[in-house]
Amino acid sequence: MRIEMKGIHKAFGGNQVLSGVDFDLVAGEVHALMGENGAGKSTLMNILTGLHAKDEGTVLLEGKETYFANPKEAERNGIAFIHQELHVWPDMTVLENLFIGREMSGNWGLLKERKMRELAKEQFKRLAVDIPLSALAGSCSVGQQQMIEIAKALLTDTKVIIMDEPTSALTEREIRKLFDVIKALKKDGVSIVYISHRMEEIFEICDRITVMRDGRTVDTKPIPETNFDEVVRKMVGRELTERYPARTPKLGEVVLEVKQASRKGLFDNISFQVHAGEILGFSGLMGAGRTEMMRALFGLDRLDGGEIRVFGKKASIRKPVDAVKLGIGFITEDRKDEGLILDFSVRDNMVLPSLSSFTTRGLLSSKKETTFVEALIKRLQIKTHTADTAVGNLSGGNQQKVVIAKWVGIGPRLLILDEPTRGVDVGAKREIYQLMNELTAHGVAIIMVSSELPEVLGMSDRIVVVHEGRIAGELGKEEATQENIMTLATGGQ
Repeated sequence: MRIEMKGIHKAFGGNQVLSGVDFDLVAGEVHALMGENGAGKSTLMNILTGLHAKDEGTVLLEGKETYFANPKEAERNGIAFIHQELHVWPDMTVLENLFIGREMSGNWGLLKERKMRELAKEQFKRLAVDIPLSALAGSCSVGQQQMIEIAKALLTDTKVIIMDEPTSALTEREIRKLFDVIKALKKDGVSIVYISHRMEEIFEICDRITVMRDGRTVDTKPIPETNFDEVVRKMVGRELTERYPARTPKLGEVVLEVKQASRKGLFDNISFQVHAGEILGFSGLMGAGRTEMMRALFGLDRLDGGEIRVFGKKASIRKPVDAVKLGIGFITEDRKDEGLILDFSVRDNMVLPSLSSFTTRGLLSSKKETTFVEALIKRLQIKTHTADTAVGNLSGGNQQKVVIAKWVGIGPRLLILDEPTRGVDVGAKREIYQLMNELTAHGVAIIMVSSELPEVLGMSDRIVVVHEGRIAGELGKEEATQENIMTLATGGQ
């Protein structure tokens, strides 16, 4: 299917999001769509699939001007959008998820379950997927859930699949599996729009790339005719001389010491220290227990055993408020469900953990609050119409910056960052890295959990590698390599 989008404009209120964007897609290609957070990528695709109406411009399918009233209509015409937040019903079976909203029934209203099973098995075979159809979708891994979404799209004879940050929560093995599926779909003539901030993936899997900046199309060209530096320059409008800013850490006293911490079935006998001014990286495969450890340290989950010391004193952290009182902030990997209140404004989300600092005798100082919020918006370069914009209306990367801002605002002594740059563009990533350097220069200790090995290697002063709920090893800067990390992460010595 050939798609052409010409001169697309879109504004939300006074915020102009798209200003004359051009984009085209040909049959059987994987087309990368890249740009900083807030560049308009998702809005453009939402216009294509009928979620938003364009203000100006033309959409052509096979040369014919087309308008979809809603995403369901787009699906019926062969265009499916697999969003970064997967739309899977966890308490329903895999089969029920595949046919939800389009169940097959006979004359008496009875479901044709045998027929649905046959079609589902056919698509799973096509994708080389082995997931029991009777399993609850919530019991499946994120990678399996993504395959369910792809199979669901193919059941409607899809010709175009839009994938938004498809690998952000996948293991390396699941990424390889996804790439195999993409290559197979491409051979069948299915086109893929691939939205990602992972540059290495773009150059491995895509045929062409379109770069957007500030709601405009900057360039479209074949992948072999461009390179990493050129794409970054076009995305951010400036040179990024180094991907990871240089670090010259000056380590101070031990801020946090964990001794033999455990939580049944998730992690066991965990012991480590982190110093003032240090970035301690936590690496390992998905499901190794890294996030579960951090949740317990912050008081979101209970420890079954072990001891936590903060600045040498034994600490009792039974709930998050205990952690915050000790100067600990936690940027969760799940920003939408745990990091933000999407209906609240940027301002309200930022000030939630530090409201007491703006209050005198029970009265809130709006002047202090406004100064605080505006300084953070400027420092983190958060793209928002105003501080009173609902945070749910921001792009994913700018939402992540709001999460970071709210914890930076408490003046933390220890900051736990769980996947801090997931879904964040290359320019914003560097801004986050620079902020991490600034914080550690002022004596803040940082624990960074990341699934991106280059990020772990580029920003950590020491690296703790986790395997199946235990610390498999600790690597200093000089001995830390991708090979050494993966050896420990997979149970090797």
